[in-house]
Amino acid sequence: MKRNSLSFFYVSLWLPFTAVILQAVDSAKGKYAHMLFNELFEDYSNALRPVEDTDKVLNVTLQITLSQIKDMDERNQILSAYLWIRQSWYDAYLKWDKDEYDGLDSIRIPSNLVWRPDIVLYNKADDDFSEPVNTNVVLRYDGKITWDAPAITKSSCVVDVSYFPFDSQQCNLTFGSWTYNGNQVDIINSLDSGDLSDFVEDVEWEIHGMPAVKNVITYGCCSEPYPDVTFTLILKRKSSFYIFNLLLPCILISFLAPLGFYLPADSGEKVSLGVTVLLALTVFQLMVAEIMPPSENVPLIGKYYIATMTMITASTALTIIIMNLHHCGSEAKPVPQWARVVILDYMSKIFFVYDVGENCTSPKREKEEEHKLEGDDGCQRRHKEVRSHLSNRNDDCDLKEKLNGNLSKSYGVHGENVRETVNCCACYKMLIKNIEYIANCVRDHKANRAKGIEWKKVAKVMDRFFMWIFFIMVFFMSVLIIGKAA
Repeated sequence: MKRNSLSFFYVSLWLPFTAVILQAVDSAKGKYAHMLFNELFEDYSNALRPVEDTDKVLNVTLQITLSQIKDMDERNQILSAYLWIRQSWYDAYLKWDKDEYDGLDSIRIPSNLVWRPDIVLYNKADDDFSEPVNTNVVLRYDGKITWDAPAITKSSCVVDVSYFPFDSQQCNLTFGSWTYNGNQVDIINSLDSGDLSDFVEDVEWEIHGMPAVKNVITYGCCSEPYPDVTFTLILKRKSSFYIFNLLLPCILISFLAPLGFYLPADSGEKVSLGVTVLLALTVFQLMVAEIMPPSENVPLIGKYYIATMTMITASTALTIIIMNLHHCGSEAKPVPQWARVVILDYMSKIFFVYDVGENCTSPKREKEEEHKLEGDDGCQRRHKEVRSHLSNRNDDCDLKEKLNGNLSKSYGVHGENVRETVNCCACYKMLIKNIEYIANCVRDHKANRAKGIEWKKVAKVMDRFFMWIFFIMVFFMSVLIIGKAA
């Protein structure tokens, strides 16, 4: 029990003593840091390149870390990205012996106190030409300076929207010195690609790599080489949003266009449906045009819209022509023989088009036709019987007239009966003429009605033919756009 109390006593004494020693060490390092800073920057100038020999090349190591894609403006072709830019180089005038300063091996000082390479983004597309963020630099005893600075860059990017919304983009970020040539400042890649370990996933774009390539270019103005490092950001668009909001509605609307041929001609909605579908596609086309840059490369979805709008325009025009055929009346010419053979005989069977008012229950229809034919034959037989009966009565009237005439001449009697008989025969003759006139009118009406029914059937067959043609066109266009995207 006494041993435990003694050990607790010694520990309680040792902890304050250790804290005092550590505080003294920290204060000592702080003292040496102030001393080191004053000695290093007493005669230091950040205006000149920190090399002992002016003919010697100063190597600057560059590393880019992509943190986030802020925005991709396809219309203005500008990529906004959040980067961490790390640059490291050796300053020949900022070295010390760490043993002389109590083992102090590094200090952190403001970046504007030391010389910094003027490495800028060549393809910058921002109006703000301010200097980089003045974050601290890490200065080591051997003269190595490491400068980490965050930056939001806006770079120009050549956007190819030919396969929008299934497109991939390659945007370059080119970094190089603005005033120093390759004989003065050389840029070295820290890695073969940009660092994507801290990338925040974007909702619209997928990152498929960021390779880095060093280029040495000799410009026409100067004979010295100018090195630069180009980071190529490979982007793949996530197309789900555009499929459900732009492409799928267009496909569904385009499938409505062939259904206009299936509408009955007497409904009065065939042309209005085509015009409505055309206006809907025009709205979607304007939405795509507002997103895309005004270039000669028409996007894939724009081509699909234009092809669909052209198809709907053609379908509306054909609908108007077919409606004119449907409403052909008694004044129209008869259906030509070739149309009767090709359209009414063959195409109507291929597309299962029946007569006006006919349905697919053909046995019932055949029975109705038989009853109709039997009724027509009965009517014709009754009409012939009436005519024969009336003609017989007419012959009897003529015979009676002759007999009555002879009797009146011979005997001079029955004058009044003769007049009645003559009047009766005249009524029969007038009745026969009226019946023949009515029969001719009915016959002409049936002929005109049959002519109109034939034209209506021709219009119905053509409606069904063009409906399937346009359905096939819409299907193949949809498959084509998906195939090109894949």
